[in-house]
Amino acid sequence: MAFQHPEASTLPRFSQFIGGEAAEAGTGDVLAHIYPGTGRVSREIRMASPADVDRAVAAARAAFPAWRAMRGDARRNLMFKLADLLEARADDFLAPVIGENGTIRMAAPYLPPTAAQKFRYFGGWADKIHGRTVPMWQGEAHDYVSYEPFGVVGAIVPWNGPLFASSMCMAPALAAGNCIVLKAPELAPYSIMKLVELIHEAGFPAGVVNLVTGGPDVGDAMVGHPDIDMIQFIGSGATAKKILVRASETLKPCGLELGGKSAVIVFDDAELQLAAQRGLSGIVTVSGQGCVNGTRLLVQRNIYDRYLDMLASTAKQIPIGDPFNPSVVVGPVISETAMNRIQGMTERAVQGGARVVCGGEKLQGDYDGGYFLPLTVLADVDPKSEIACNEVFGPVLTVTPFDSEEEAIALANDTEFGLGAYVHTRNLGRAHRVTRELQAGQIHVNGSHEAMQPNVPFGGWKRSGHGRLGGIEGLQAFLQPKNIWMNIADE
Repeated sequence: MAFQHPEASTLPRFSQFIGGEAAEAGTGDVLAHIYPGTGRVSREIRMASPADVDRAVAAARAAFPAWRAMRGDARRNLMFKLADLLEARADDFLAPVIGENGTIRMAAPYLPPTAAQKFRYFGGWADKIHGRTVPMWQGEAHDYVSYEPFGVVGAIVPWNGPLFASSMCMAPALAAGNCIVLKAPELAPYSIMKLVELIHEAGFPAGVVNLVTGGPDVGDAMVGHPDIDMIQFIGSGATAKKILVRASETLKPCGLELGGKSAVIVFDDAELQLAAQRGLSGIVTVSGQGCVNGTRLLVQRNIYDRYLDMLASTAKQIPIGDPFNPSVVVGPVISETAMNRIQGMTERAVQGGARVVCGGEKLQGDYDGGYFLPLTVLADVDPKSEIACNEVFGPVLTVTPFDSEEEAIALANDTEFGLGAYVHTRNLGRAHRVTRELQAGQIHVNGSHEAMQPNVPFGGWKRSGHGRLGGIEGLQAFLQPKNIWMNIADE
């Protein structure tokens, strides 16, 4: 049975929004976007060029003084209006969300309301940004601190969750009074196009949010642009290094939310069936293509074999297939290149001594046209091996045994990443001890991904980036403090 292919008529047409004007084409290269569920072209997109970036930045710069001066309650109301539209028009996002990167039909309806939560939460902060006074002890003076926007923020977001990521960046930046130039990823541009349509329908002033759809040349032009004051990047560490080098030319600050290799620690006192289900979520959610996904399982030795059996039996019941099918739980990976890379890492792991518990082989038959891989669980993985140390970004779970609490902590921290971590235990004291020692920006106990709400800080330690998105910390990331000292002495 052939898998459904997105109809071009259901996909957004406007690849650029600059200064309030929509355009179906930029002045850059033509991209034939590939839908990963079938391996066929969804439609052709004329992308932006660096010249389009110049126009977008000029529009944002022109809009900034009025947006910055707008009363906080007025910015709040616009963001609330956008949140209302996202919830009311959630069905309009189904084809764009599925058609851009193979997000499953089961998950797609939740993404617009999740984006709405971010705009509503940070919209609530827009009229509550205030400064503070500082007591002076050297002479008679009044000193105060105000928190002000940077100006124009360049946002570069990834293909694996563009609607989620763009709302995570834009909501706090807009609430803080910044204007935005947003780059839609060429591999998954459609949901952001639809989002920006709604931003303009909500009544945001022209130039406050500008969209360019493009590849690396467009991102490079944004990072190096002298009139972009800050870059917020979500993506890979390799690209982040290039961004930091380019941004150093203008000394602009960069917020970086990067990759991870999140450990999942399963102790022998855990609720095993729950831990198995949550453990598999690391490779089920977006087909394992998530930066914070727990893909590196560490399991206490005395429950190791039993836990592996649970993983295998549960994994075999999870349907993989057509993303448009509402009963499917796992869809394709993003591209043929990604599929081949993931298969290569898996094969090298097996050659190095890892044991295949389930999966491992490319799916055949109806799956041939798209980029589908099975849920793969590899046991007895050397913690120093390639697959244990590097992001796979696919549906591959590695499992390694440990004996003691101290060993589990050491194994979990023995990585250059530090984005997330997961602990399964029913011992409250152990939960506190272990989470205190884990080197990660976000830790879940007996859960998976529940703390991705807009009101909590999200970001990494070590090479998983710096800065935070979410919570008051996420708002502060898009504000810069100004200190004012006033002499009040009579002279």
